[in-house]
Amino acid sequence: MKALEGVKILDFTHVQSGPTCTQLLAWLGADVIKVERPGVGDATRKQLVDVPGADSLYFTMLNHNKRSITLNSKNATGKEVLERLIKTCDVLVENFAPGALDRMGFTWERIQELNPRMIMASVKGFGPGKYEDCKVYENVAQCAGGSASTTGFVDGLPLVTGAQIGDSGTGLHLALGIVAALYQREKSGRGQKVLTSMQDGVLNLCRVKLRDQQRLAAGPLTEYSQFGDGVPFGDATPRAGNDSGGGQPGRILKCKGWETDPNAYTYFITQAPAWEKICDLIGEPEWKTKKGYAKPSERLDKLNEIEQWTMTRTKFEVMDLCNPLDIPVGPILSMKEISEDEGLRATGTIVEVDHPERGKYLSVGCPIKMSDSPVEVTRSPLLGEHTEEILTQVLGYSASDFDRIKASGAISDQKAAAAE
Repeated sequence: MKALEGVKILDFTHVQSGPTCTQLLAWLGADVIKVERPGVGDATRKQLVDVPGADSLYFTMLNHNKRSITLNSKNATGKEVLERLIKTCDVLVENFAPGALDRMGFTWERIQELNPRMIMASVKGFGPGKYEDCKVYENVAQCAGGSASTTGFVDGLPLVTGAQIGDSGTGLHLALGIVAALYQREKSGRGQKVLTSMQDGVLNLCRVKLRDQQRLAAGPLTEYSQFGDGVPFGDATPRAGNDSGGGQPGRILKCKGWETDPNAYTYFITQAPAWEKICDLIGEPEWKTKKGYAKPSERLDKLNEIEQWTMTRTKFEVMDLCNPLDIPVGPILSMKEISEDEGLRATGTIVEVDHPERGKYLSVGCPIKMSDSPVEVTRSPLLGEHTEEILTQVLGYSASDFDRIKASGAISDQKAAAAE
């Protein structure tokens, strides 16, 4: 039995933030019914296409373990089907533009009339306020949520991160809100609205930078390299390069081969409990008591000297030497190295999936491991692949009803072949 077995999710999401949320719920056992426009589907099906005639990796990697139904919600018969879906499902997840559901005739009040136990979960760019109607994408969210202004080097441009903290990060937050609402419903018997804005989600992940903003009132941030370099602080949290962000000095150091390998680096932290071991390992035992070396606050610039040692070792050799001594380091792994990591494949963090149109491809697996709710990652659905199955087996329509709905134009004329 899966953790969310028996929970039905009506998935009105598209692109990344919402599909991240619903895919995670599907991995945990929910039955996710993805509603898509007939003949078109989720926009990402045809974005960044690498295999002609096949759904893109953008779509497939965000929509595992789901079923797809095509439905024209502007069609009168389509609205009838949608009402039946709302009555049947437990959660409706959407990331439409603000007011889109209302214009379709499905206000929160109407949804409650149809199903008082329904949980309606939404992703928006901004929360209520002057920007609530603005459209937001990943990098916009990173900029508005405080990430970009605090990422990069102090003398350079603000930078966005390659981690999709705006889209996927917000989807993860929303999934937690949905599970909490389902738990509360067990006691209250009522559904509720769950809202996560992308700006809020990014800011939640940037909390240590908000911490530092307040610490500036007490003086310079001494754990920043900027302090050791004698660069004055302004009135806002600055960009900190590769500083550790915590109380222990640390940053990225070059390793052997860095001249030709863009990822021949390691992250190295001069943590206080490990300092004496570090000194012995790199052949500098006198540093343990040497003036200007003994305190953590004095070691920021000493990382340059430690780098002379790491440059004589590969990043994996540094890991092999430091790990047994509890010295915290981490090799900078490329996506190629991660995709080939047998350990990540063994734990299901990286999975190989077979798709009827594109063949085998790699994807991320479920990042949450539960002993009593194992996850098997199944391929994403073809457009409308499960339309007849959902109408007849989930909603209870007869074969003649299905023919009537199809004739009305409420569903696609194309019946996607189920892949075996």
